Amino acid sequence: QAQLVESGGGSVQAGDSLRLSCVASGRTFSTFDYDMDMGWYRQAPGKEREFVARIDWSGVNTSYAEAVKGRFTITRPNTKLTTYLRMNSLKTKDAAMYYCKVQIRGMDYWGQGTQVTVSS
Repeated sequence: QAQLVESGGGSVQAGDSLRLSCVASGRTFSTFDYDMDMGWYRQAPGKEREFVARIDWSGVNTSYAEAVKGRFTITRPNTKLTTYLRMNSLKTKDAAMYYCKVQIRGMDYWGQGTQVTVSS
């Protein structure tokens, strides 16, 4: 089985911060899966799902969408099966459903999403 559970979403004011969490569990995932990338995507109403950030197994190599560079930080503790997305200086255009994605052995796994609402 494979399960991804996101948490940490909420309703905030523009300029505030949030930290999203994603925990991967199940036999599909292992701490020793060196090719296991974790990432975040988001989807606003009426728009397509878009890439936000990703991090590799080592936790060293990261990439970000241009829209969030300098404001969002993705991390991955040594447990390797969790990833966090720290979101600072939130803008109204950051409001969306945020999804965690794990890519491993050529397969993609998605969580159910956590809602982020940003009001001006």
